[in-house]
Amino acid sequence: MTTLAPPDDIAATVAAALAEDVGSGDLTASLVPPDTIADATVITREAAVLCGRAWFDETFAQVDSRTRVEWLVEDGAHVQPDQTLCRIKGPARSLLTAERPALNFLQTLSGTATLTRRYVDAVAGTGCRILDTRKTIPGLRLAQKYAVRCAGGTNHRIGLFDGILIKENHIAAAGSIAAAIAAARAVNSQVLLEVEVETIGELRQAIAANPDRILIDNFTLEHMREAVAITRAYNAKRIDLEASGNITLESIRPVAETGVDFISIGSLTKHVRAVDLSMRFASKGS
Repeated sequence: MTTLAPPDDIAATVAAALAEDVGSGDLTASLVPPDTIADATVITREAAVLCGRAWFDETFAQVDSRTRVEWLVEDGAHVQPDQTLCRIKGPARSLLTAERPALNFLQTLSGTATLTRRYVDAVAGTGCRILDTRKTIPGLRLAQKYAVRCAGGTNHRIGLFDGILIKENHIAAAGSIAAAIAAARAVNSQVLLEVEVETIGELRQAIAANPDRILIDNFTLEHMREAVAITRAYNAKRIDLEASGNITLESIRPVAETGVDFISIGSLTKHVRAVDLSMRFASKGS
């Protein structure tokens, strides 16, 4: 389970989702008598890590404040096939209108959390932490980063405004790794400053310039171990190492065992497969 606070953009995100789906009104739901009250449940058809309750609740609340949702499972919890996640009661028209956008949020964020948990479990015991990236679904960045945290992952910078990651083109424009890091410190010395390197030689240059973190991109396992040894031998400042580049569930454990501090995985938020969930109305007379 998780006690993490959801982001503060939920209402706006849900409003945008409803605007694109409902538009001027739900024509099909209008076929149902307006005074009909319905009960429904949401179940999962597969094992997953649940995430997205706040977005689900907000969807039903914006469609009709008379709707009530009773949750049986917390965000961050493991759920099993055919498990009931929540019960819903309210005007039938409203339940029908809110169903798809509400499930879209719940399925997508649960998919992000489920995949993240697999990566977190794969490196368990190594001390290495799993990072997300900026490769998120447009409009759902804060939501997906919340899902990553729910599953035990760690957020990298939220965007371009709260951290500095110096990459190849930045270095080329600045003239050198040292010059790029110096310029970054002058811009903002309060945020995380990270530099990406592609060779051991660049790693040594980066260490000498004292960033907060070094991203070793597409290193072999041998070079990762060498990078860890070189960085740990540098005693003036503790510089974290982050590994990245085509790392999968099958290959991640050996990477974590090299001693790197972080592994960033773009697929956590980019290659999302929605969890199979279903909302079922109770039959009349039940």
